[in-house]
Amino acid sequence: MAAYFALKHFHILTVIISISLFVLRYVWQYRGSAMSAKRWVRIVPHVNDTLLLASGVALVLITHFYPFTPQGAWLTEKLFGVIIYIALGFIALGRRPRSQQTRWIAFLLGLVVLYIIIRLATTKIPLLGLI
Repeated sequence: MAAYFALKHFHILTVIISISLFVLRYVWQYRGSAMSAKRWVRIVPHVNDTLLLASGVALVLITHFYPFTPQGAWLTEKLFGVIIYIALGFIALGRRPRSQQTRWIAFLLGLVVLYIIIRLATTKIPLLGLI
């Protein structure tokens, strides 16, 4: 049980770091800051997100909440939310030329999706109930 709580808190910590880096990277890019071009700014988010994914998989294995099952319907929705969030992050933060308005909308939608993901994780109640 102690391992579960340690893993859960580690997962939450990586979520907080991921969200903070998402916001910081967007602000730096929006302002044209030299920080957005720093090497660590391109590496640390990927390392953190890898740890976030690994801790999430470990939590699935410990709790036996599996996606695409009736008990894991909320997790299925959360996973689809994560995929949508990643796509929006590519639009908001990607190197491909896009208008500032497009990046802003993707950033805001990314924050909305993050809220939905967090809500699903904390309540474990599916929003759509498709499964």
